Amino acid sequence: MSAAYWRRAMNTGLAAAAKPLPLPRATASMAPAAAAAVDPYAQSDAPRWLKFLWQHLSARHVFVLAFVLIFPFVATPFITFQIAGQALALGLIALSLTFLGGYGGMISLAQLTVAGIAGYGLAILGTSGASGEAASLGWPWWVAIPFALAIATLCATLIGWMSVRTEGIYTIMITLAIGVAFYYLALQNYSVFNGFQGFQKVYPPTVFEVNWRDPKPFYFLALACSLAGYLLVKWLVRAPFGVAMQGIRDNPRRMAALGYNVTAHRVAAYAVAGFLAGVGGILLIWYNGLITPNSVNTGWLINILVIAVLGGMRHPIGAFLGAIVFVLLQTFAIDVIDRERFNLVIGVVFLAIVLFSPDGLLGLWSKLRTRFGPTAPRRP
Repeated sequence: MSAAYWRRAMNTGLAAAAKPLPLPRATASMAPAAAAAVDPYAQSDAPRWLKFLWQHLSARHVFVLAFVLIFPFVATPFITFQIAGQALALGLIALSLTFLGGYGGMISLAQLTVAGIAGYGLAILGTSGASGEAASLGWPWWVAIPFALAIATLCATLIGWMSVRTEGIYTIMITLAIGVAFYYLALQNYSVFNGFQGFQKVYPPTVFEVNWRDPKPFYFLALACSLAGYLLVKWLVRAPFGVAMQGIRDNPRRMAALGYNVTAHRVAAYAVAGFLAGVGGILLIWYNGLITPNSVNTGWLINILVIAVLGGMRHPIGAFLGAIVFVLLQTFAIDVIDRERFNLVIGVVFLAIVLFSPDGLLGLWSKLRTRFGPTAPRRP
C-alpha cells in the first residue's frame, strides 16, 4: 500500500468519523406543531446565541441559574462573601486548569502564577496602599485592568511556548519551576514587587456609586465573570479549535500527520487559559484586598490542582464545585481540628476522590446515579 493511498484512506476515515449526525430540523414537510417542538427558532431570525441557549439549556441549568441569583438574598453576608465569592474567584482559576488538562491534556501548575501576575500587574499599575520606591502608578481602573490581563495572557503564552514541547511529568515540572521562580522573584524584589510586604489596600473601583467589595456586589461581579468564563469554555470545546485540542490530547502524532499545528494549538490554549486565570486573579486580589508573595507560593499552586481534580477535570462546572468544597473545608475544618491540620484534611479528601472516582465529585455522582438511579439495572 502506497503512502498516498494510506493518507487518502485515513483522511476519508477521519472525515466519516468527524461528520456530525444529522440533527432534526424544522422543514416544510413537517407539521407546524412538530417543527416548533423540535426547534421553534429554526425558521426565525433569532440571534445565534438564542438558538444556542435553546439547544443546550435544560431544566437543571435554569434551576442552578435561579439558585445562584437568589442565593445572596437569603444567605448571610459572611457566606455570600467569604464562601461564595472566594469560591467563584478560585473556581475561575481552576477552570483555566480544567480547560488545559481536561481538553488539552496539559497539566500546568503555573495557573495561579498567571493569576498572581495579573494581580501584581493591577496593583502596580493601579492604586494601592504601597508607598516609596514600589508605589503604584495610579492608572485609572479602565486602563490598568486591560493592561494587567494583557500582561497575564502574554506571560501565559510564553509559559505555554516553553512547556508545550514536553508531555506528562516534564510539563508539570517545568510549570512548577516557573511558579516557584516567580514566588522567589516577588519575595526578593523590592523595587517592583515590594518584597514580602506586597501591595496592601488593593480594592475594586467604585463604579455607578457601588462599592464592589461589599458582599452582594462582589458576589454578582464574581458570578458574572465566572459565568462568562464557563460559557466561553463550553463554546470553545464545541468549536473547531476545541475539537482539534481534544484530538491533540488523544493522539498528537496523528493530528500532526493530518496537518494540524500541534504546537500552535497548545500555545493558543495556554493563552486562553491565561486570560481566564488573569480574570480570576484580579477577582482574588479584590477579595483579599492585597497581594503578597504568599498569595503565589507553592502551596497555592498545588491547591488549584486539588480544586480542579476534586470537581472533575472533564467538566467545566467541576472547577467551581471543587472550589466550593475546598473553601468550605478551609473555613469550617478549623472548628473540628487545628488550623495547621487543614492540609491533612485536604490530602485525605483528595486521596479518597482519586481512589474512588478519578473523574472527581461529578464522576462519583454519575456512578451513583447509574448504580442507584431509577433506570439502574436490578440484580437477579
